[in-house]
Amino acid sequence: MKPRLNLATALAGIGLTLMAFEPALAQDAAAPTVNKGDTAWMLVSTILVILMTIPGLALFYGGLVRTKNMLSLLMQVFSVFSLVAILWVFYGYSLAFTSGPGGIGAFIGGFSKAFLAGVTTDSTADTFTKGVAIPEFTFLAFQLTFAAITPALIVGAFAERIKFKAVMLFTALWLTFIYLPIAHMVWFSEGYLFGLGALDFAGGTVVHINSGVAGLIGALMVGKRIGYGRDLLAPHSLTLTFVGACLLWVGWFGFNAGSNLEATGGAALALLNTILAPAAAGLAWTTVEAFEKGKASLLGIASGAVAGLVAITPAAGLAGPMGSIVLGLVVGVVCYLAVTTIKNALGYDDALDVFGIHGVGGIVGAIGTGIVAAPSLGGYGVGEYSIGGQLWTQLIAVVVTLLWTGIGSFILYKIVDLTVGLRAAYEAEREGLDLADHGERAYNY
Repeated sequence: MKPRLNLATALAGIGLTLMAFEPALAQDAAAPTVNKGDTAWMLVSTILVILMTIPGLALFYGGLVRTKNMLSLLMQVFSVFSLVAILWVFYGYSLAFTSGPGGIGAFIGGFSKAFLAGVTTDSTADTFTKGVAIPEFTFLAFQLTFAAITPALIVGAFAERIKFKAVMLFTALWLTFIYLPIAHMVWFSEGYLFGLGALDFAGGTVVHINSGVAGLIGALMVGKRIGYGRDLLAPHSLTLTFVGACLLWVGWFGFNAGSNLEATGGAALALLNTILAPAAAGLAWTTVEAFEKGKASLLGIASGAVAGLVAITPAAGLAGPMGSIVLGLVVGVVCYLAVTTIKNALGYDDALDVFGIHGVGGIVGAIGTGIVAAPSLGGYGVGEYSIGGQLWTQLIAVVVTLLWTGIGSFILYKIVDLTVGLRAAYEAEREGLDLADHGERAYNY
């Protein structure tokens, strides 16, 4: 009898011990420990991307237009950012980063997190961040800034002649039907392009090709500015444009290095590449310009640097430093030709060269990523890497983005034109949109 009693007692003790450990084990599995260092880096990166948009992009664009339209550009960028921020927490985050219904889940998410349902200070975003545990609010806010800057980039294409209410209506529609599906396809684990293995570290397709093509379609549909090709439509303040370009470059470190989603050597690589590629692109642009025109301009080197930032975006954490320099040199020359030769030959009025820099630069960067990410060329692509196979995948991603945003944007511009109208009245455009739309002047002498 005694041995049985001892055995029963031992079994009972083991059972009680396992029961005691079970809740702790379950709790550990359900709630990964938040990494405070990674979280701090992501919060800083989020703030840096906001700096890119307001004031960076606003000042960059504002300085490039005439005095009578300065405030209109500042207002459009600021208002687009504000509108997208609200729509993002209402339904944007949910549609971009949750599982979609039925057979369309590869193209768009669902509404399970609409109005931030289920997102709390205790929820983490480790599902989206390679297992790195950062608060979901942090990841949500970081992605908000990407969603906000993308439509803000578009407004430069049809600057100085579009109605303010048209910009706002188009932004709401474009975010919903163009940006969110592309972001879901590229960055969500169940997305179509993600599943194909398309590489887009920080937004070559999602942000730059997307906005560049939408800008080109908009410029064509709104039409040329009054006096285009005849009157002087020179920038009113290259000093402000320079300040904006510098703020863009600084903010872009959050854009690219932040997309590593953790404070590691990968973030440092992305940061270094975000120095080297725009530096190379700016020098390439200004060198070609000096040979062709005899003078190197401030606007030229600033434009080249932005083109380099665009091109390195999809490859920031994947290219080696030498590869990023080569990519910068190539895109500096290609975007210079797109903005001067090609634009002039086709005669379209992309006022601030959104397509020539973001569209063309995004295409060069997206396709070039397939090359510079190759480990055999000093890149950091993983797995059984095939340059030819990856280039094909990158090309598919570019074509899908071109078709989705090109066709979709055309339809949305038509809807806006039929409802509130796209083009400002002749008198308003002559007077300037600052007074016509906002009742203010940028400068009172």
